[in-house]
Amino acid sequence: MSTATQPRRTSGVGVLDKAATLLDIVEGGPASLGDLVTFSGLPRPTVHRLAIALERHGLLTRDRHGRWVLGPRLDATAVGVHHDRLAMAAGPVLAELHTMTGLDARLYRRRDGLQICVAASVDPSGRPAAVPVGSIRPASVGPIAQVLLAWAEPDELYQGLTSARFTAAQLTVVRRRGWAYGPDAVPPGSVSYAVPVCAGDGRIAAALALTGPAARMPEAPTRRLGGAMFDAVAGLTDALLRLRPDFQPV
Repeated sequence: MSTATQPRRTSGVGVLDKAATLLDIVEGGPASLGDLVTFSGLPRPTVHRLAIALERHGLLTRDRHGRWVLGPRLDATAVGVHHDRLAMAAGPVLAELHTMTGLDARLYRRRDGLQICVAASVDPSGRPAAVPVGSIRPASVGPIAQVLLAWAEPDELYQGLTSARFTAAQLTVVRRRGWAYGPDAVPPGSVSYAVPVCAGDGRIAAALALTGPAARMPEAPTRRLGGAMFDAVAGLTDALLRLRPDFQPV
């Protein structure tokens, strides 16, 4: 396991940042509880409580020596990201959307209560991505989470709202408008504009999002941003159909 210290990103949500710190450490190799305490700088009871919680969610597990390693849920998610046909078709669409708006364009999926970045525009300047492809966080707060949950089946909707920081009434507004807009914790101080990408059977396959610093974003989506976003959704659908005429994104 690498013991090199790396600057860590923060979301402003304390418990998520602490959990992410543990995942960052284990990403470098198997770690004992003592290793997690040492390299995180967190109190031992806090580390133990978070590690057990992450284990219950399948994000961490233990090897035959009792050391913490990445869990099966993350392994399965990583495989899914790299074989996501919708994400593979999204590259040119996201690049064009970034060029038109100057904002970060990303595509998100919802899986098991998590929102996963499956595709992202690339900054021509080479600036590192604030939210790299494969990034995972709970789908419980923010416009992207709202879009991913708003059209869910009743059982999934009920379950998602139990841990969400938004209400059923807010999701009703999202469904009526066809988009969500507001503060986003990742990256900190940003605002996201999210719209649904529909599958052929009417389900929501993904959320397309534009994200930028709050100082650069308008108080509400402008006609120009809205036009760019919905043109991008249409372009994404067209790209999928060109790749495989009988394809339905799922």
